[in-house]
Amino acid sequence: MTGAPQQQRPAERPASFAARGRFRVVQWLRAVPIRWRILSIAGLNSAVVMVLAILIWNGANVLGSAWDDVRQVRESDKILAHLESETSRLQNLIHRYINQPSPDLFAEILLLREALLGTLTTRASNDPMLSGSVERLEQVTDRFLNGFGELRAVQATITKTYEQQVLGPAREMAGLYSVIEGATGHRDAQIWPALGRSREAFTAMLVAANAYYLSPASGSAEDARRNTETIEKTIPVMTDLADNDLQRMALTRLQARTVALREGMAKLTEQLAVRTELLRNTIDASQAEAIAVIDELSDKMRQREQKAQETFDKTLSGISRRVLSIAVMFLGIILSAGVLIALSIRLPLQQILAAMHAITSGNYDRRVQGTTARDEVGAMARAVDVFRENAIAKRKTEDELRTSKERAESALLELNTAQQNLIDAERLAALGGLVAGVAHEVNNPIGISLTVASSFARRAETFESELRTEPLRRSKLDEFVKSSRDAAGQLVANLHRAGELIQSFKQVAVDRSHAERRQFNLSEATDQIVASLRPVLKKAAITLSVEVPEGLVIDGYPGSYGQILTNLFLNAANHAFADGRSGAITISARARGSDDVEIIFADNGAGMTPDVQRQAFDPFFTTRRNEGGTGLGLHIVYNLVTQQLGGRMMLESRLGQGTTFRIIMPKVAKGGSTGGSTSTDQTAADGTSQWPNRTMSST
Repeated sequence: MTGAPQQQRPAERPASFAARGRFRVVQWLRAVPIRWRILSIAGLNSAVVMVLAILIWNGANVLGSAWDDVRQVRESDKILAHLESETSRLQNLIHRYINQPSPDLFAEILLLREALLGTLTTRASNDPMLSGSVERLEQVTDRFLNGFGELRAVQATITKTYEQQVLGPAREMAGLYSVIEGATGHRDAQIWPALGRSREAFTAMLVAANAYYLSPASGSAEDARRNTETIEKTIPVMTDLADNDLQRMALTRLQARTVALREGMAKLTEQLAVRTELLRNTIDASQAEAIAVIDELSDKMRQREQKAQETFDKTLSGISRRVLSIAVMFLGIILSAGVLIALSIRLPLQQILAAMHAITSGNYDRRVQGTTARDEVGAMARAVDVFRENAIAKRKTEDELRTSKERAESALLELNTAQQNLIDAERLAALGGLVAGVAHEVNNPIGISLTVASSFARRAETFESELRTEPLRRSKLDEFVKSSRDAAGQLVANLHRAGELIQSFKQVAVDRSHAERRQFNLSEATDQIVASLRPVLKKAAITLSVEVPEGLVIDGYPGSYGQILTNLFLNAANHAFADGRSGAITISARARGSDDVEIIFADNGAGMTPDVQRQAFDPFFTTRRNEGGTGLGLHIVYNLVTQQLGGRMMLESRLGQGTTFRIIMPKVAKGGSTGGSTSTDQTAADGTSQWPNRTMSST
């Protein structure tokens, strides 16, 4: 029972000894600043890098030498492959030139010959791997190239023989055949069948001779010989059948030319055989010998390359083993030092982290450890302790901040309410202005109608009294009827005008006050709105033109559309044409695709500066604040376009050149009704106002 504790004590001692040793090492390291600890690791790394760099530099020199051998062998092999390719190509060109001589082929042969000689004299002669074996290759190549000169001489002789001893007699024979045919009076002559066979044999002989010259073949030579014999056999027959001296004289000369042609063909055959033998023994044999020499040199190059590659691989393997062993040794040293330095940083940081967790959880009573240390972590511990004290002070002010926040939120709510009231007042003010203008406009036709009615009533009373006192005359009756007709016409016209104004105002007022969604004709709605704006036009020298096509039906909010045009018009009248300035306003619309409508409101007034354009749609921004402007007109327009109608709005303006508003809205409005009031901002989830983005041009 007592032996077990005694056996556990030796095992516990090493553990406690290791912990105490680690603590002492950490304490000793903490006496050194962290920057010096990190620099020590950097120093060890630099030492490793320097040692490895020296080893790699030495190994690189050895590897470079081995690799130069490999590279040189490969370069030599490339030169041999190039020589083999160029030699084969030159052989093919020579064969093509012999079969079909041409200046282009001859020029190409000469260029390739110079390139081949240049490769031999420069690259191959200067190559250390080929310098000892290139002499034999040059000899073979010289024989190959000299053979081409001999071959050209033979080819020139063959051409001369063919032209003089084959084509020359053939041309004379063709003329003699023509003489014989001309001397024969008619085709029923006895000589004519033999002449035809002879002429056919002559033609076949020419074709065979030409084919034999272009491409020597035993079949072509045999055809030429057989046809020549046929010609020689037909000449005695034609001589016996000749019926005049001209025919006999031509046949005698034809016999001599046939013999000359046969001898020329024999000589051409001998020369073609010499050319074939020269091609075989000089050109082809020399090229084959050159290929054999190149193949032999290539075998040597491959053997050298294999040896150089083996040397390179052995050198690389040795360098890799040395570098790996030194890297492992230094890695162990760096890891050991790194672990100790990491412990000297990590353990104090864990203590600071625990203190920070306590502070964040609200436990400000826990003291921060390590504040007496003299390294950077100790400075951090002291800073955390200061932070703890500040947190204690901060907690005391949180209630005051919370109270201030509640007051600020209450003030913001009141400000938003006041802002909404201002916007509603602006709308009602616009509607009130519309009512005043329409009332003034309606007053004119109503006043005229009242005057005409009063005058007509007095004229009726006068007519009635005259009927009672005097007999009715036709002239007076006609005069009364005429005046009655005029009065009725004026009453109808003025009352009709008043009715139109009242109907337009009624529809606009209903749309403005109820903000109901319905389908409406864009042209009719625009005309009604323009009619309500006529009083303003009479006060200002502004020309208004409307270009809205018929048939554009919108499913949306006509009241919002009317308020948009009214605000834009009043904004132009107050700002673009201020101080009674004259000008023109154009309202146009067009379909944009199948789903959208583009409305353009343009004026040629004063325009805007870039600064004004950037703030034009902002709430409460106005350039005429001293004259009673609220700065909500364009802001209301922008919100109606983007929110209730679901469209987008663009502003283009230049100072002194007018302003253009482009409104692109869907034919079916995407926004919702605002319940009779215009929404002037977009409210986020937290209750704050988010002003929408807008597109404008300040150029």
